[in-house]
Amino acid sequence: MKTGKMFWVILLSSFLVLSILLVFLNQNSMPTTTEPMKETQTVTEASKKGESPDNPPQTEPEPEQEPQSAPPPQEPPQILWGVDTASPLDQAFLQCVVDNYGKPLVFGRYLETKEGVSAGLTPEEVELLHNQGIKIIPIYNHFTDATTYENGAQEAQAAIAYAQQIGIPEGKAIFADIEPTYPVDENFIRGWVETLLGSPFMPGIYGVFTNDSALTAAYEAAIASNQNVQSQTIIWSSNPDPGVTPQANAPEFQPGSPENVPVSIWQYGIDGENCNIDTNLIQSNILDFLW
Repeated sequence: MKTGKMFWVILLSSFLVLSILLVFLNQNSMPTTTEPMKETQTVTEASKKGESPDNPPQTEPEPEQEPQSAPPPQEPPQILWGVDTASPLDQAFLQCVVDNYGKPLVFGRYLETKEGVSAGLTPEEVELLHNQGIKIIPIYNHFTDATTYENGAQEAQAAIAYAQQIGIPEGKAIFADIEPTYPVDENFIRGWVETLLGSPFMPGIYGVFTNDSALTAAYEAAIASNQNVQSQTIIWSSNPDPGVTPQANAPEFQPGSPENVPVSIWQYGIDGENCNIDTNLIQSNILDFLW
């Protein structure tokens, strides 16, 4: 290589090295700046609502609950007046009752005829009574022995058949007529009640419920075996018997049964002089179970 060209190569190389050194020294001499850290804020639901430790959340007071009042006392049932008869019923007989005693709201009649004892309810009687707005108490009396469970169940089945034959609707009660001269035990009562409860109908029992009657003793024993006997059976008692009266002179509803015998119908008078009727007082809360 020629000396002149060598010179220029060395000069340019020196100039390039010098430029690099100047750039390096310039960068090291610049002041170092640190960007301040941004304050990290945690956004919460409280901050969105403008709440802070110095500004606690405002809670709205819960509305005061009005004190609950006690349920209103249940109104006692109304006492209605009615009659029952073993005689056949027609317009003349009903008019005799109305003229001499008053118009009954309830009328007790027997299912089917029992020779020498009672005439059976007929479709014509049903129409006559219902056209007058009178409810019917269906009575079953085709037995004289009220003992044993089998007997109670069989009599109930016969009563159900009679009720269906004459068209008594579901939910109505059928009353077993247990006279004071009949032998009676708890098994018969349970057989009657339990069979009817398993049917479309409700059980009812008619009889003389006194503190010392055989019927009361049998009923209380049946209750001890099955509480449904008390809670699901409508009781019709003929104790005491102050005598038949017109509707206007009927006594207060005060049947003389023991406390655990919930009487709903009280037959307070037997054998009226002007018409062959017995007189009754009926609690209005069982009307839905009468036909």
